[in-house]
Amino acid sequence: MNCTVGIISDTHGLLRPEALRALAHVDHIIHGGDIGDPEIITALRRIAPVTAIRGNVDTGAWATEFAETEFVRLAGRLFYVLHDLNAIKIDPVAEGVDVVVSGHSHVPKVNTVDGVLCVNPGSAGRRRFRLPITLASLEVTLNGLKPIIHDLEVG
Repeated sequence: MNCTVGIISDTHGLLRPEALRALAHVDHIIHGGDIGDPEIITALRRIAPVTAIRGNVDTGAWATEFAETEFVRLAGRLFYVLHDLNAIKIDPVAEGVDVVVSGHSHVPKVNTVDGVLCVNPGSAGRRRFRLPITLASLEVTLNGLKPIIHDLEVG
């Protein structure tokens, strides 16, 4: 079964129109934390089902709805979502995880460690330093996983 997963993180209360357009046709959305405002998740749920976790800035009463980590199975692949990759407390290989999704650093990065795909979509919210404004998508097919970082650069 094929599936397109939109991966977004570090919105910090700002959901850009460019992000909405980039996510418009995905089958599921993962938010890697630092949501900043519960309305972000409400808006994303208008596009597709959402798996979201809270990040270090998600401290209001509204944020208790979201766990610090989540497992979600999509198109037969097991995803593990946490905000800060440096705080990982599981062994993804031992847990049978196919994809680890994180945020926090605002730096987009895709790599594979011990056969596990690690995706940090970067930050889709307010610019931090000179880092790009990005999100990611992940095509899940019978032939494998195809991650893409999308630059949302706005003038």
